Formats: sequence, structure tokens, C-alpha cells
Amino acid sequence: MRAIFHKSFRKKFDRLPIAIQGKFRERLARFLKDRHDTLLNNHPIGKAFPGCRSINVTGDYRAVFKEDGDTAIFITIGTHSDLY
Repeated sequence: MRAIFHKSFRKKFDRLPIAIQGKFRERLARFLKDRHDTLLNNHPIGKAFPGCRSINVTGDYRAVFKEDGDTAIFITIGTHSDLY
């Protein structure tokens, strides 16, 4: 599995607190090893982002991505209330 980042994801990521950025990097490393790691809570999110999935970054932060074969395209990141 490899990851690429949409322009809008990078823009939002750069504005996040440093601690959240670090937590995302930790979760991304887990995701790349095992995208179904239970800590990530990888799940589909139909209505807000059709065809996309979400992983938990922290208790409140989520990263939204779309799978394309062996590639995860990260689309956006933010708090649960901001995204949904």
C-alpha cells in the first residue's frame, strides 16, 4: 500500500497543530503496514464522502481517503464535527 495526498489534504494538514500532525504520521505508518489495524477504525463513510473511507487519527480527528488499487489517496483531514 502506498499513500498520496490531495492538495486540499496537504493544505489542511499544514494548518493542524504539530501534535496532531505527528499523530497522523504515526497512524499513517500503521496504515501502510496494515490498513485494517483495529486502532485505525478504518470504515466506509457513505453520505459525506461517497466511495471514501476514514481512519481515526485521534479521538476526534479523522483522515478521509479513497482507495485506488494499492494506493490510498488522502483527501481531507479534520475533526469529526468539521468533516461530517
